[in-house]
Amino acid sequence: MKTEPEINVGILSSAKVKFALYGDYKIKDEISEFRGQYTARIKDGKIQIASAEKSYEFDASVEFSPEHHHSDYFTIYDVPIGIKFHWERKEKQSFRGSIKFLIKNNELVVINKILIETYLLSVISSEMNAKSGTELLKAHAVISRGWLLAQIEKSKQLKAKHEKPRSLFETDDELIRWYDREDHDEFDVCADDHCQRYQGIKKIVTDAVKHAVHHTRGMVLYYKDEICDARFSKSCGGISEAFENAWENSPKPYLVPVIDSKYEPDDFDLNFKEEKNAVAWINGSPKAFCNTVNKRILAQVLLEYDQETTDFYRWKREYTNEELSGLIVKKGGPDFGILKDLIPVERGESARLIKLKITGSKKTLTIGKELEIRRLLSPSHLYSSAFYVEKVGEKDGYPEKFILHGAGWGHGVGLCQIGAAVMAEMGYNFDEILLHYYRNATIKTLY
Repeated sequence: MKTEPEINVGILSSAKVKFALYGDYKIKDEISEFRGQYTARIKDGKIQIASAEKSYEFDASVEFSPEHHHSDYFTIYDVPIGIKFHWERKEKQSFRGSIKFLIKNNELVVINKILIETYLLSVISSEMNAKSGTELLKAHAVISRGWLLAQIEKSKQLKAKHEKPRSLFETDDELIRWYDREDHDEFDVCADDHCQRYQGIKKIVTDAVKHAVHHTRGMVLYYKDEICDARFSKSCGGISEAFENAWENSPKPYLVPVIDSKYEPDDFDLNFKEEKNAVAWINGSPKAFCNTVNKRILAQVLLEYDQETTDFYRWKREYTNEELSGLIVKKGGPDFGILKDLIPVERGESARLIKLKITGSKKTLTIGKELEIRRLLSPSHLYSSAFYVEKVGEKDGYPEKFILHGAGWGHGVGLCQIGAAVMAEMGYNFDEILLHYYRNATIKTLY
C-alpha cells in the first residue's frame, strides 16, 4: 500500500434524514451545484432529496462530493450515538468528504466517504479527550488505523472466497453468538461504539490530535505479514482477554491475555477455571494500570457521557427475580419463567464469562459469548462479562434477588484505554504502550 486509502463510514440508517451542505457539492456527471439545507426520504422506492425550493429523485443511490475537500463540510441532524448503551442520545454532527445515500430494508443508509487520515482525526477525538497526553493519542492513532485496515482486508478475503462469517451456533441446550463489524456490507466501518466512535469534525479540537495522527501517519501494528486486528476496550479490569473468547475461535498471537501491570499481582490465583479464584479476583482490587481513580487521567479517556460511569474497575448490579427474567424476555431472550440460578460454565483468562448457564422454572439454556451475556442481562449492556452471581433470599425454592459483582468495562481484548492513559502519564512512549498490550507484534509504516 503506497497511497492513503479512502474509506466508507456508515453514519446512520433512518426513514428520513435532515442534512446541510456547507460549500459547493456536486453529483457525478451533473452540472448543478448543491448547497444549503435538504431533507432526504424514500418516495415510491426512490431517494428524494428536497430543499425548500426544489426536489430531486434518484434511483438506487446518490453521492454528493465537495468541490473543496479541506474547507467544505456537511452536517447531519439527529445522529444517534451510544446505540443501545446507557448513554444513548442524538447529536448534530459535521463531516468532511462526500455524503452518500442508498436504500436498504426500506431505510436510507447514510455513508461518509473520506480519506483515512482525516477520519482518524475525528476518531481519536471521539474515542477519548482530545487534550489527552501525546503518547496516548499516538498509540490510539496506530491501533485505530490498523484495526480498520485489518477489517477491510478481512472483508476482501471473505468476498474473494464467497464466504459469509458465521457468528451463531445454536442447539436446544446452547446459544453461542458474537457480534462483529462483518454486519456491514454497504460500508467499511460504522460510526458508533460497535466499531469505532466517529463523531465528525467538531471533535477535532486540539493540535495534539493532529500531531499524533501526523506523527504516526501510515503506521500500523503487524504480526508476520498481516496487519493486526488491533482491538481495544475501556478497562480490562486487571487482565486483558484473548480474542477467541469474545469473537470467532481463531486465536491471534498478538491478542492474548496480558496482566495490566509491570508485575503479576500478589495474593491472587489467576486460574479462573476454579470459580473461587474468579470470585476472589472480582472481589479484590488488584494493582493494575487501569485501577485508578485519578479524575484527570480518567477524563483523558472518558468523554462527558462516559464519565457518567464511575464504577468501571469493580461494579455491582442488583435485580429482583422478576426484573431479571422480564428483562431477558424484553431483550429477545427466552422465557425462563422464575429464575433458579445463573451458573458459570466457562471463563476466559481475565475472569470474563464465555458461557453462562441460566436455569428457570420453564427452561434451561447456556448462552455466550461475552457480549450476548452482557446484552441479555442489562437494559443496555453490562459493563463486562467478568462477574459472579450472589443469590439473596428465597421464595418457594427460588432466589428473590440476584446481585452481579463485576470487573472491567468492555470485552477486555487488546489495548485497555484507561490502562494506556495511566501508562502514558507514567512516561511510557506510545510504542512501549502498544507492545505491552499487543504481544508478538511489530510496528510498520504502510504509506
